[in-house]
Amino acid sequence: MRTIKNIKEELDTIVEWQEWMEELKDDPRQGAKKALQQWYRRKEKENELAKEHQKKIAFDQSYRPYKQALIAGIDEAGRGPLAGPVVTAAVILPDECDSLIGLNDSKQLSKQAREKFAEKIQECALATAIHFQPADIIDELNIYEATKQSMKSSVEMLQLKPDFVLADAMTLPIDIEQASIIKGDAKSLAIAAASILAKTARDHYMEEMADKYPFYGFEKHAGYGTKQHLDALEQHGPTPIHRKTFEPIKSILLTKG
Repeated sequence: MRTIKNIKEELDTIVEWQEWMEELKDDPRQGAKKALQQWYRRKEKENELAKEHQKKIAFDQSYRPYKQALIAGIDEAGRGPLAGPVVTAAVILPDECDSLIGLNDSKQLSKQAREKFAEKIQECALATAIHFQPADIIDELNIYEATKQSMKSSVEMLQLKPDFVLADAMTLPIDIEQASIIKGDAKSLAIAAASILAKTARDHYMEEMADKYPFYGFEKHAGYGTKQHLDALEQHGPTPIHRKTFEPIKSILLTKG
């Protein structure tokens, strides 16, 4: 008879139902029954994720102008922070990419999950591009226009030219047919992939800036207006990567000027 430990170890590696598992239904040991129930719950969750994955793929493919058309998803990270760039990414995915099952809006995933998915996206994507729009351009154009121009640049940087572009809540000045998708990172696999690449790239950049400007805690808040960040601004003033048209930085500069 299998031990409870053996049962748990075997069930952890099994994807589809096997005949020997039938015995667990009548196994008098509570540990065996519990292990089987855990397998059922895991399987149910995996099935739901697979269904959601196919739904996102079908959403993207519904915009294809013809069968083999390339669909690019576009998204951004960092429109709201007081410091650092806004980062945009463009991604063209193949028809099938099972390694991305479970991929979702970057805000819904842990940092560890985002990092793993970023690697998987780079491995399976047909083309990817990431563009950094610095703080001085944000100040010059405004955050909305700077983000739009960055998204345009990310599309133009792709190694393959897409036939259709799906952008998260943005209409871009490009000569490619496109659609602006509200909450696109929750509906489109390509947009969700772009959101992961943009978010992870921006987080890595802000961690580098934390070493360069150690008083602000960029590695913790990525430039958002936390109390720690605001206190550091009052004490040390803004850095070259701060957005000078954003409050309270604008007022701080006026006061010190």
